[in-house]
Amino acid sequence: MVFAAPGEALTRAEELLGADPSPLHASVAHQVIGIWQRDFGDTRRALAHLRRARDLAARAESAEREADVLATLGVALVHAGRTRAGLAAFERGVARGSGHTRARVLFRRAYVWWVLGRHGEALEDVRRAIPVLRQADDVIWTARALTLRATVHLALGSVERADADFTAAELLWDTTGQEHDKADAVESRGLAAFRSGDVPAALRLLDEAAERYAKLGTPTFMLTIRRCEVLMAAGLATEALAEADAAVAALDGIGGQSTRKAELLLVAARAARVAGEPQTSLARAAVAVRLFAGQRRTWYETHARLVLIEARVATGHGSGRLVADAAAVAERLAAFGAPAAPEASLLAGRIALDLGWTADAERHLAVAARSRHGGPPLARMTGWAAQALRARAAGSARGVLEACRRGLDVLDDHRMTLGASELRARATAQGAELAALAQRASLVSGGPRRLLGWSERWRATVLSAPPTRPPADPVLLTAMTAFRELAARAEEARTDGGRPAPALEREQRRLEREIRSRTLHMRGEAPGDGDRFDVGRLLRRLGDEVRLVELAVLDGRVHVLLCGQGRVRRFEAGLLAEAEAEAEHVQAGLRRLAHPGAEARLPLVEAAGARLQRLLLGPAAAHLGSGPVVVVPPGRLHRVPWALLPALRERVLSVSPSASSWLRARDTAPPPGGRQVLVRGPGLASGGAEVPELSDRYAGRRTPSEGGTGAPPPGARTGGGSAGPGATVVLEGGDARVPRVLRELDGAALAHIAAHGTFRADSPLFSSLRMADGPLIVHDFERLDRSPYRIILPCCDTARFASVGADELLGLVTALLPLGTAGVVACTAPVNDAAVVPLMLALHKGLDAGLSLAEALRDARAALPGDAVHQATGWAFSAFGAA
Repeated sequence: MVFAAPGEALTRAEELLGADPSPLHASVAHQVIGIWQRDFGDTRRALAHLRRARDLAARAESAEREADVLATLGVALVHAGRTRAGLAAFERGVARGSGHTRARVLFRRAYVWWVLGRHGEALEDVRRAIPVLRQADDVIWTARALTLRATVHLALGSVERADADFTAAELLWDTTGQEHDKADAVESRGLAAFRSGDVPAALRLLDEAAERYAKLGTPTFMLTIRRCEVLMAAGLATEALAEADAAVAALDGIGGQSTRKAELLLVAARAARVAGEPQTSLARAAVAVRLFAGQRRTWYETHARLVLIEARVATGHGSGRLVADAAAVAERLAAFGAPAAPEASLLAGRIALDLGWTADAERHLAVAARSRHGGPPLARMTGWAAQALRARAAGSARGVLEACRRGLDVLDDHRMTLGASELRARATAQGAELAALAQRASLVSGGPRRLLGWSERWRATVLSAPPTRPPADPVLLTAMTAFRELAARAEEARTDGGRPAPALEREQRRLEREIRSRTLHMRGEAPGDGDRFDVGRLLRRLGDEVRLVELAVLDGRVHVLLCGQGRVRRFEAGLLAEAEAEAEHVQAGLRRLAHPGAEARLPLVEAAGARLQRLLLGPAAAHLGSGPVVVVPPGRLHRVPWALLPALRERVLSVSPSASSWLRARDTAPPPGGRQVLVRGPGLASGGAEVPELSDRYAGRRTPSEGGTGAPPPGARTGGGSAGPGATVVLEGGDARVPRVLRELDGAALAHIAAHGTFRADSPLFSSLRMADGPLIVHDFERLDRSPYRIILPCCDTARFASVGADELLGLVTALLPLGTAGVVACTAPVNDAAVVPLMLALHKGLDAGLSLAEALRDARAALPGDAVHQATGWAFSAFGAA
């Protein structure tokens, strides 16, 4: 009962002890309390109860009872870090027990061998236990033994054997009422899915297991460890670090198992290393090594030493000693049969290369490169990275490029199994080294065309295919509706009382976690990326007039790839770090200029724009010609107001996350019918004053304003069902509710959404536009069959993004581009609401005349008054895409 209903078992055991039981029954009660404390509470209390249970079993003169208690005590001692005493307890237990009881003792010792990383001994003990348990028709313990054997197989990389055992165990669990063990089976299937490379399924199963454990009220430290491993593979290392650290604190708070603490510290160290926090990784790994060594857990200690060496290298401490240490770790991991062995060999080879020890590097890299032909995707990528480094050391640029291509193909296949755009974006970080190696090799040997091809190979890859459409999941839809309602109530509370509403905000955060969690469960639908980038096709589409400027960053310096007139030219510009700092100064200046009275700062902002031009375009600025320009910046420069740069200020200018994205937008045909949708949300300082005038322009007569009365103008719709082709839909007041707005946006030719925008740097896919019933978030847009062909967002910060992965951007604009939107006008900085109105009216005037968004925005800027507020407003807006 202690696993089927732990709380009830604990109560029953305490009641039994209060009823003056016999020594035999008291031994059972103390053992139950000991198990509960061992797994869910204080290890010291567990040991006290289990020792009492052992002594009572001896008094009862029951050898079988004593053997059973000794096995439980052995597990507790090992988890407490007292490995020698724990193994000694097992020796006595095996000697005292017989038949069925001895089989249960052997199973628990096999579990301890697994905890200690001694997998051969674990398999041997479980091999001896399973036939006896089956013969005794002991369903529960047979299922436990099969689950354990599967887990050991997974640790050794034998996924197929593990799947077979997990399946057999699950069939047995279905015949029992062991709810804790059932939850453990779901958790184990999640681990198996992860080991086979199915990250969405792993996240879904681990979340399901967490729900089952929560109903039982049991802590989930092992589940946390496994979930952190999956989060790291999904590119969510920062979240994994936070979860692991929180679990360590919780474990310390209850005096929990020392073994679990060491494992949590190890996963925290790995997460910190992947998240770019080497000092944190160093600290966590050092403590983990010390704990594992004290617990005599060589398998885990060796893995922790690998992370410790990686952290030391990341902090700049490469040395010959570390080469030897990494090589020794690789040998031990290989002897264990651990899947991490190639990673250690790659590390030894990389350190040796940095020291100029080419012979040593070749030896270690050759070992690591063997993993490129089999195993999970990340293991194969490790092998291709090793192969690329071998080729670089041998001076073979062709070999480098081939290895990088093969490795990134593996990543592409893995990435496309992920349905959530966030996971696809973050997963690209795992290919950053391969892409950088290829770019350097291209720079040396292939000329500007090849460098452009490799720059595109890993730039904004998430936009290369539409995201998987969220399923019609009733739980997800209910959560999104509840989230919207709560967010609206929280906003209303802040507006009315000026104070936050903690209870509402806590529930809002819980719903955010649920929405995000269910979204991450989606599997990808496409087998691969499809069309590859073709430099020749780009040049043909650009023709002689248009110039595309792609900025590639190699070793911290900006390289300008100027495309047009049938060729690609390369220019060197400034340092990326200096450009980023200058861009922040410009953003601060634009924020000041959004308010009247800051006119004196205008020359300072213009001078900063000239400095940005030198850093970002360098000598290429003199070769832009006189036609339109498309700028393709790296993710870290997404906030640059490109229209402020002197060479771009008077031009038809558009921005694109990648050249591939621009080509796709250029080839996107507008939908038939040309329906326009005008949306005016609440809370705007200007009241969305341009919307009534635009309504008149498109429909010939002003739509009733919010709260007004009267009939809608001819051709306009303000309520009811979706409008037909060619109509103008005006949504404001109560009509500007998220479900209605989404219905009208789907497949529209033009959408103008005047609404308060909020960018969420902490969770970019919850960036939102405020509607009458709450926020319209990026997750909502991803439910559209086809987003509007053109979208105009006259709101602050709608063109802000979070830079994640290798060179990916998450935000509102980048969510729209893969869904059928060919052009967006959005804002990179806070702007003056009143000054936005004439800019928007002038912009639509240009669209009426048949201009593209970029052309209309250029003319609209020129039509603004010459004062500082209006100039800054014009510079803050950019046209994205090619419509």
